[in-house]
Amino acid sequence: MAHSRRHRRGRGQAEHGVAVRVPQRALDRCRLRHLLDAVGAVSADLDTRTVLQRIVEAATDLVAARYGALGVLSESGEVVDLITVGVDDPRACAAMGLPQGHGLLHTMVDEQQPLRVADVAADPRAAGFPSGHPVMGTLLGVPLIVRGTVYGDLYVADKLDGRPFDDDDDGLLTALACTAGVILENARLYERLKRAAEHFQHRMLPVLPDLSPLSAAARYEPASELPKLGGDWYDAVVLPDGAVCVVVGDVTGHDIEAALVMGQIRSMLRAIVLDRGGPPGLIVSRLDRALTMFAESPTATLVLGRIERGRGGGGESTFSWSNAGHLPPLLVGADRSTRYLAPARHGIPVGIDASVSRYSHERVLPPGSTLLLFTDGLVERRDQDIDTGLADLAEQAARLATAPLEELCDSVLGRSSQARGDDVALLALRTPAGDGPAR
Repeated sequence: MAHSRRHRRGRGQAEHGVAVRVPQRALDRCRLRHLLDAVGAVSADLDTRTVLQRIVEAATDLVAARYGALGVLSESGEVVDLITVGVDDPRACAAMGLPQGHGLLHTMVDEQQPLRVADVAADPRAAGFPSGHPVMGTLLGVPLIVRGTVYGDLYVADKLDGRPFDDDDDGLLTALACTAGVILENARLYERLKRAAEHFQHRMLPVLPDLSPLSAAARYEPASELPKLGGDWYDAVVLPDGAVCVVVGDVTGHDIEAALVMGQIRSMLRAIVLDRGGPPGLIVSRLDRALTMFAESPTATLVLGRIERGRGGGGESTFSWSNAGHLPPLLVGADRSTRYLAPARHGIPVGIDASVSRYSHERVLPPGSTLLLFTDGLVERRDQDIDTGLADLAEQAARLATAPLEELCDSVLGRSSQARGDDVALLALRTPAGDGPAR
């Protein structure tokens, strides 16, 4: 009996012990779930600030804190953003502004060490709290450091149960801080890559020469998302006989290879045009044959044209062109009339079959008319038919028929600036208005 009682008592102690541990395990599982949710947000299709907001929310939940915040530093070390939890009034947040780089938070970032304060008010480093800032008793903070660079700080204040922060809280906050640091590092690298790619692309495109008596303007805009490199280009050159050769094209692909091929094709076209000349269809045929020198012939769509001033002096010009699988140019009259120059004999892209015949077409450009050559990123959207995009472009261009070309280019690019899935090259040319100067 005694043995039995001891056995039963032992089981009772064991059962009691299990009963004590179950809530702790449940708490651990809850914390782990919050931590995994926060880390999982990194791979979701969310913007950087939304992910950081979730990390701050997870931090306050995991350590059961009343307040939480994440400060983001610029490359020069200034606080450029502050994401908070626990201060619900947006007017109060706006009034407090961003931390000014002194006090406890500055100490944590400057020393690049975690910070745990049991009594904020009594700490001699506590300074600079703005008017309206919540009164905080305890504080736990961790700098966001990746490979020796500080990207910000993550901190929480005042546990809901009134207890001080402990080592477990420190470990959880450090794990989230590591995740947030990597996010900010990636965001900074992404921005640097975007700037470098855009700079590279713009350096590969020409500065338009003086095309008088034509006036001209050009734009290149990259896609909304990386890669910011593509094969779209424009070019214009004055020929020895006084005519102007213009081209807008799009090499297949959206990467560094496409950008490099674009540069090669643009240079080849210039050489062919200046050395041999001839009607546009013949020039495109020569380019087709030249592309066979590549081990794998690149492909591209393009419109290549030649603009000659009318010999009669009436202000009219003649536009002859060849289209190799590209969207047709848009002709906008000074009277706001619009017409896409899309003849029936439409050529295939270059680089596919050099034996295919190329055609030249011709159109009179009335005085003061505007010719737009562009790539498909200007009119193509995932959620609409391309004919809708073409119609919208014609409608807007008609309203801007007599506006300065710079304004026209900015306006038609602005209409499609959000979530652009492809890069855009745009070349606008205007013939002189009668005997007056071109605008």
